[in-house]
Amino acid sequence: MTGVLMFAAALVLLLLGFPVAFTFGGVALLFGVFSEGMEMFAFMPYRVMSIMQNTVMMAIPLFIFMGLVLQKTRLAEQLLESMGTLFGRVRGGIAISTILVGALLAASTGVVGASVVAMGLISLPVMLKYQYDKRLACGTICASGTLGQIIPPSIILILLGDVMGIPVGDLFQAAIGPGLLLIAAYIVYILIYTWLKPEAAPAMPMEEGVDRKALYLKAIRAIVPPLALILVVLGSIFGGIATPTESAALGGAGAVVLAFFYKQFSWKMIFDSSIETVKVTAMVFAILLGATAFSMAFSYTGGEEVVEELLLGLPGEKWGFLVLSMLVILVLGFFIDFVEIAFIIVPILVPIAEILGINMTWFAILIAMNLQTSFLTPPFGFSLFYLKGVAPDGVTTMDIYKGVMPFIALQVLVLLALLVFPEYLGFQ
Repeated sequence: MTGVLMFAAALVLLLLGFPVAFTFGGVALLFGVFSEGMEMFAFMPYRVMSIMQNTVMMAIPLFIFMGLVLQKTRLAEQLLESMGTLFGRVRGGIAISTILVGALLAASTGVVGASVVAMGLISLPVMLKYQYDKRLACGTICASGTLGQIIPPSIILILLGDVMGIPVGDLFQAAIGPGLLLIAAYIVYILIYTWLKPEAAPAMPMEEGVDRKALYLKAIRAIVPPLALILVVLGSIFGGIATPTESAALGGAGAVVLAFFYKQFSWKMIFDSSIETVKVTAMVFAILLGATAFSMAFSYTGGEEVVEELLLGLPGEKWGFLVLSMLVILVLGFFIDFVEIAFIIVPILVPIAEILGINMTWFAILIAMNLQTSFLTPPFGFSLFYLKGVAPDGVTTMDIYKGVMPFIALQVLVLLALLVFPEYLGFQ
């Protein structure tokens, strides 16, 4: 039971607010020394070295840098203005534009916090100005901002590829179908909602005397460059021309080129993006090192055997395991971050999934879709905090919480569809 107590202690400390990396490392040290002595950590330096020499993980800082540079080029603002031009006259058009911009930002930047904050500052005031239902507006912004967790190039998919031993390019390719299905579900929900309640999202009136041709050309000018970057980055991976790490470097260079194109380039912007990249990367790798120590101690204290015996003894075998593992990840997502789940929970589940003969790429996409939900679920969903930080005074925390509930339900619905009908999304 030492491994179970170890896991429970880590979860309690995380809920109390202790830093993630030090919680995992400290709990591992305490329980590991108590159970096996310091000799257990003799191989820890070799594990750290293998992490630092992992070329796949090099893609993480490069994609983060790419996203931060694009964020500072005011890409979100230009895309929202352009999409508003194209869809504003449709009922619920600004909300649909927000979803589509969220998808484009996801495929080009993948930075959830930046996407939610940008759309909260730009799109939310416009929706409130045109008398949109506050809950619909808040839910749309939070949901669209989290699309970067499933749409490639996604940091979650890179982490899962490393943890589960799956080529990242395969995960990127496999995630496109579920990502598009989720976007379609959001748009269909908005169309149905606005059809049933027209007053919740009125159409934006077109100003008289406006040159529509000029507006459409401006929209094309804003949309085509980031689309070209997405096609180059993902196309180079899918075509076998470049590895994910090489394409991430290409994406970083492409983001700098787009900064020149949008006339937003400055050395200060490059410096600030680099500093933020180092901070985020250091956070991810610190958690990874703590999680490595935790996994090692958990394994040595017999925790893996207890969990394996429990999960293999479930009724329904494969399906019992899948349902329970998805429920556990969903519930944990209410309280802890996706990085901790990826580094602690997933390595426990992977050997059992292999024993049961589960398609590992499909299992990884199920986990990624599930982890995306953790950004929306109260009380600790990060997207909720990001939006609340920039929302006008009239928008309450309860408006945001209630607004995301339908979108959480849609994510769970898409997850169930992926679980029950994998063959329709390209999985065997």
